[in-house]
Amino acid sequence: MATGNIQSGGILGGAAGQGGRTSRLQLGTLHAATFLLFLVVWWILSITVGHGFLPSPQDTAKAAVKMFGDGSLEAATLQSFFSLFCGFLLAVIVAIPVGMAMGGIAIVGAVLNPYVDALSSMPRIAFLPLIIVFLGLGYEAKIFMVFLGAVMPILINTYAGVRHSDGELIEMARSAGAGDADIFRKIVLPGALPHIMTGLRVGASLALINTVVAELYTAVSGLGGLLSIYGNSFRMAPYFVIVAILAGMGMLLMYGIRLIEKRVMRWRIERS
Repeated sequence: MATGNIQSGGILGGAAGQGGRTSRLQLGTLHAATFLLFLVVWWILSITVGHGFLPSPQDTAKAAVKMFGDGSLEAATLQSFFSLFCGFLLAVIVAIPVGMAMGGIAIVGAVLNPYVDALSSMPRIAFLPLIIVFLGLGYEAKIFMVFLGAVMPILINTYAGVRHSDGELIEMARSAGAGDADIFRKIVLPGALPHIMTGLRVGASLALINTVVAELYTAVSGLGGLLSIYGNSFRMAPYFVIVAILAGMGMLLMYGIRLIEKRVMRWRIERS
């Protein structure tokens, strides 16, 4: 394999480079060009609709410098990140074992499946009054709201991954004398990993959304609180700074999950 090249990631990318590979320099150039185009379109739209409705990139950058200077932005970002991290981690800790149990033990799946279907289809905001009554307006309520947003996609995808395990391979392993622990470690878990990683990506995006929702409807704090304050007062330049930070948090979260995915997929290949 040639060094310095990466996969383009698409199934129809064979025309790019050698065998569908794009060099890091080419990819970096494409990223830079796309971002520059985005800034140009943003600037044109800000002139067209007026800076009072859509701030220009320059106005947004000036607002970001001012907000970083007074320290309010760092504090709000840390508050939101704490709620996001704790809620998402709690969802992972709960959802993966429960999904494994539902997929691996037929009676557990049959009993819990209707409740999972009901909870996954119910808007999370419907639980907010009960959450506030029982947990108040502090971090506990925000973390639980984030947990509710992330837990179902992870659980459902884990359950689906276990259910789609190769039955013939499992029977062959049993006939060869393999125990349940070996089958789970060498067949079921590696086979379920792609589904679990998909659940983590979907759960992470919903966790970030629910972080903002929780901060809007509980104690007005964090990035969601700033979003409410600047939006209600129609200060659009600071408002767009918050939007950009939330987008950056989402990108970093997905990047971290992709790094984890590379490691677990390498382990999956070694197990198979």
